[in-house]
Amino acid sequence: MHHLRHAGSGMGSADEAIAMTKRAVAMIKADGKEKAFAAIADAANTSFHDRDLYIYVYDMNGVTLAHGNNPKMVGKNLIDLKDNEGKAIVKSLIATASTPAGRGWVDFKWPNPLTKVVQQKSGYIERVDNMIVGSGIYK
Repeated sequence: MHHLRHAGSGMGSADEAIAMTKRAVAMIKADGKEKAFAAIADAANTSFHDRDLYIYVYDMNGVTLAHGNNPKMVGKNLIDLKDNEGKAIVKSLIATASTPAGRGWVDFKWPNPLTKVVQQKSGYIERVDNMIVGSGIYK
């Protein structure tokens, strides 16, 4: 399903971030990691790239498996990554993924892909097997 891009709505909404995450989870389950990660990395794929929305995937040890905005991060262990206020971002994502629900929102600071300015971000993640799949919105 493709949603319409409304003129003037420059930022993704919480519902859109959840929907994008669920699309990525569904593709991983249906088509496997390799195909899904390629789609997530492909900036021309509008299912996983919409304005400031994109997908990231980490494993439960903090290694980046796919990243729709910064492909240089793939393969790197970011377990110790902190934002500019000292919050351990990836550890927080892992903690949320480790809850019984295996999903939820995590707040941290992250550069906006459109402006490159560090902004408040809320990331929505879901756990799939030993992976954390997420998207997020900028506030």
